[in-house]
Amino acid sequence: MVEPRSAELLKTEEMDDEGSRGDPELRDMEKRLSGVEVSTVEPPLSARPEVDLSQCPTSYKDNSSQEKTMLEMAANFHAQYCYLYPERKALLLCPLNECGVPKFVSTTLRPTLLPYPELYTWEGCAAFVSDFLLLEPLHPPIDPPKQLYSPTRVLQTRRGTSFDFSTLLCSLLLGAGYDAYCVSGYALKEMCCLDQSHQECPLLVNKEEVNVAEQKVLLKKYTVKPPRDLCSGFDKLQESKEKAKAQALLLKKQQEAERLEMKERPPSDPLLGLWVHSWVLVLSGSREVPDNFFIDPLTGKSFPTTDVSFVGVESVWNHRNYWVNMQDCRFGCAEMTYDLGDAAGWEYLLKPAAPIASEEPKVFEMPPSWVKRLEISEQGDSLPCCVLWLLSCHSTTSFMLGLSADMETRYPEGTKVIQYRKARLEKFAPYLLNDGLVTRLTTYKDIQCTQPSTVKEWFQNRQDHLEVRELTKADNVTLEQFQPGRSYSLKSHRYVTLVPETEREMEFYSHTRADGLARRVELPTEMTETFEQRTDFLYHRHVVFSRLSETLDQGQRPIEKVVEHFHRNRAKPASEDIAERVFLISEGHIQVTYHCEDDRIIPAWLNFVKPHDSQQQQPFTSDMVSMFQVDPFEKPRKKLFLYEMLMGLMKEEEKVTLKVIDSDKEVRAILALRKKEESNRKLNISIYNTARNENARIHREMEARLAKEEQVRREQKELDYLAPFLAQLGDPETLTHQQALQLRNDCLADLKQRLIDKANLIQASFEKETQELQYKQMWYQKHQLTMSKEDEAAYLAYCTEVMFRIHVLKLRLTRHKDKAPQKYLALEEKLRRDPRLTAHLC
Repeated sequence: MVEPRSAELLKTEEMDDEGSRGDPELRDMEKRLSGVEVSTVEPPLSARPEVDLSQCPTSYKDNSSQEKTMLEMAANFHAQYCYLYPERKALLLCPLNECGVPKFVSTTLRPTLLPYPELYTWEGCAAFVSDFLLLEPLHPPIDPPKQLYSPTRVLQTRRGTSFDFSTLLCSLLLGAGYDAYCVSGYALKEMCCLDQSHQECPLLVNKEEVNVAEQKVLLKKYTVKPPRDLCSGFDKLQESKEKAKAQALLLKKQQEAERLEMKERPPSDPLLGLWVHSWVLVLSGSREVPDNFFIDPLTGKSFPTTDVSFVGVESVWNHRNYWVNMQDCRFGCAEMTYDLGDAAGWEYLLKPAAPIASEEPKVFEMPPSWVKRLEISEQGDSLPCCVLWLLSCHSTTSFMLGLSADMETRYPEGTKVIQYRKARLEKFAPYLLNDGLVTRLTTYKDIQCTQPSTVKEWFQNRQDHLEVRELTKADNVTLEQFQPGRSYSLKSHRYVTLVPETEREMEFYSHTRADGLARRVELPTEMTETFEQRTDFLYHRHVVFSRLSETLDQGQRPIEKVVEHFHRNRAKPASEDIAERVFLISEGHIQVTYHCEDDRIIPAWLNFVKPHDSQQQQPFTSDMVSMFQVDPFEKPRKKLFLYEMLMGLMKEEEKVTLKVIDSDKEVRAILALRKKEESNRKLNISIYNTARNENARIHREMEARLAKEEQVRREQKELDYLAPFLAQLGDPETLTHQQALQLRNDCLADLKQRLIDKANLIQASFEKETQELQYKQMWYQKHQLTMSKEDEAAYLAYCTEVMFRIHVLKLRLTRHKDKAPQKYLALEEKLRRDPRLTAHLC
């Protein structure tokens, strides 16, 4: 049996068991360990707050009888393990919880399914745990922790070791139906310390391309000979030289990249193979998991079980059992198998339960979890002071203060920073910043991250529908991408500055625009527009503006030339279907080019010269038009037709000019709107988000107040003794003298009748009980001589009970007769003092 740890550790431990502790190599190892610094990416954490034992449940402070038995079994198991394998590290079996009570690790797991769809998959659970908690490094890093806090405590403090991370993640995965296990083992330093500074940012890694199978060409016996190669030998020689130069350049770049990689590679780790780490193992079978895989709870990423980042495994456990690894891990976890039923590879603590039909005695089962049900609030009550300070620094609106949600804030204190290789990723909780920023990725040119290259930001809940903004530092170009629904159907905007008449590119959601505009590119003196799915088949328009600083009409640039291109309209002959239309406004010319016929390579065209003064009638002459007809046998077009065509084109020129002016105005309007939106950034708040939506909150409070007032009025109306009598009169606002007297008399008469009815009811009950008693006594006298002792005892019990009821009814009737006059007088006095009747009865 070889200890499942790294080769370096094995070399260090090749010694006798008795003399191992005094070996100078071990003393040297201890000195090295004491001088090793453990650094993490996260900022230093303050000490955990002390646990208030009075607030902890009983299961946290005491062990049940079943748990005590489990602890005894674990102690016995550990003693045998240490005797058989003295060279191996002690197992993590019964660490102390936050109350200082030893608890078995399997009972610390609390399978819980939370009511959030995001936590129904392993990806969502892993991402939540890695985002929600802060890492506390193990101290020392080569030993498992002495304490293992409950997942509820970890959720409260939002911090923990890798073992706390994996315990919480495994609890969520078990609740979601996965076959998950906590793993205690060894990993690389970068994984244990959450150091991702040598890894590529996932947002920068290109998506894996689908591998397409190469088609094999089958060689046939009888094939057509290929044509003779007529290429020049000199050209081939030059081409081969160019290829050789390109390959040499590529090889040089590869060598340079390898040299930089060697320089960036972290120094050798003296504790390689000794860093203790905990992660989660997910076995195949449940939830349609095809293969076994690891989940690192610190990053939320999945790894194959053969990944080199995991050096060795000591033990695994779930909420039902505990297994010790008996396999060789000198070469990592690549050759390990995870069939926990294999006794040769895994040693279990509790014997697996026998089948139901088996006659074997029932085995001891794992005690239930001592941890309370896990709860993650969707909307909390207050934010930590540090978050309030952060919010105030970012000028967040006041209504956001005092709101918190574990699922919404997600990250500790609402923000998280991850350092990657030449990249820095910042994540923010929704609504934390007043501009809606949720993610910012900054890439750098150098490995020290001192020269920014690009800054890419992702936004949510913006009223201007801004989704992504990317700034390239080299040329100061900004690219903004918008979600559907904003004004002018703007999709993206690439620019250097928001000043008009500068270089920019805009894309639009063409299917939501009446003109079908899909793209607009603007230069200082040019503008190009691209259209889609237009009924007039227009798909391209190019505008050239004059460079002359002439007097402009409300800032409008003078138009020098407009070129329009059209798709083929199959409903028209090619000789009548315009393909290109050019308006040379500064020169006074109009050029029209038609589509080519299917059997032609040259299109027909027309060139018109506009009249000098369109307001005055000017005769149309042959000098004002030149044309080219593809078919020489086609009849030339008549002057009237050409004149009408010229007039139509001049009208089209005016329309096109107006459209260009509208486009220019639209650009200016978009730029002005973007400036306004950036100066006064606002976020959308759903009407269902009652905690943040001020209008919804006011409406909800108003409805609650009105409902409460209505309830008070209803209760007062129910207690009003005059309410039924006022209803008979139609609920008048003021009473007349006659109505007041009628109310008084009706109310007194109603009370008198109710008193009489109650007296009659008591009297009837009294007479009924007396009559039944008399009948029973007559029956007794008739059957007295033939009755058994049981019948006689039953008769006596009946008489006693009936006599008691008769006595009670007699007392109630007497009391009612005494109280009735007093109730009548009290009501009469109350009516006399009622403010509604006082003026009429005094």
